[in-house]
Amino acid sequence: MAFTSWYTLRKFVYNNLHNEEYETTFSRVINFILIVLILANVAAVLLESVNDIYQSYRLFFDMFEHLSIAIFSFEYLLRMWSIAEKEPFESAWKNRLKWIKSGGAIIDLLAILPAYINFFVPIDLRFLRILRLLRLLKLTRYFVSLQILLRVIEREKGSFQAVVFILSIMIVMAAACVYVVESKAQPDVFTSIPASMWWAVVTLTTVGYGDVTPITPLGRFLGAIITVLGVGLAALPAGILANGLANELEQRKQHLELKFRELLQNSEIDLITDVDKIEDIRKDVGLTVEQTRDMILQLLREQREEALKQEREQYAYCPHCGKKLPE
Repeated sequence: MAFTSWYTLRKFVYNNLHNEEYETTFSRVINFILIVLILANVAAVLLESVNDIYQSYRLFFDMFEHLSIAIFSFEYLLRMWSIAEKEPFESAWKNRLKWIKSGGAIIDLLAILPAYINFFVPIDLRFLRILRLLRLLKLTRYFVSLQILLRVIEREKGSFQAVVFILSIMIVMAAACVYVVESKAQPDVFTSIPASMWWAVVTLTTVGYGDVTPITPLGRFLGAIITVLGVGLAALPAGILANGLANELEQRKQHLELKFRELLQNSEIDLITDVDKIEDIRKDVGLTVEQTRDMILQLLREQREEALKQEREQYAYCPHCGKKLPE
């Protein structure tokens, strides 16, 4: 009996913390509290950077930090303990090991790890405050739009790696070229190839701070070529991300349409009356209300056309002899 209660409790915790298809008032309250706590932590970090505010309310900030660490640590332990329910046919610790290596678990760990490291290794408090901003990443669990963005980055990581590799080569080549051309004219500015990389980075990324600039005609010509190349290189990541987002949204739209069609075929949903069920599916897939509405209108038109087709076929044959009537 005790074992049954233990497993029931673990299943309850799993549904409320991990199971995205399980949504109750209690689970929504938990998510809301965690979101508010994350945002409050970020606000605390910002306010602590104002020294007068931090010194005036230092005790409050310290107590809030300790409370946040306790809650986030308890959440992490509960998630690790309850994830054993994800794959019931696998061992509990195998499920937990898979979860520990997942992106969400790593983000949760990064949110609390700096505080525990500070207990053993003294860390500059300013650096520790900045690390606490990593707790913002925990919001990816609660917003579908952020999940879509992370999924696109994960899917297109090969393309991003190629762009970074090309950009690295261009930075080294540009730094070497400008060093050869400008080192004699500006020996105090372009002292070495590594020092010249600052100019190469700000030029290739089209930022151009202007603190380091070539003065020789050949150097300026080289700078113009590198700037033009930088415009194209800077546009590559944006293009990859935009294309990836478009593909992800299209796949989600197809997934939603397929889900609707399957439910219609099995007579499990009505596109007119089952508004709540449609809304749950929309949120799960991550589409906008407009996209879902257009899709439902399309499916309703198809249903009507199918009904009219069946009606025409019904009256296309003689009810007495069964022969097809002339059109």
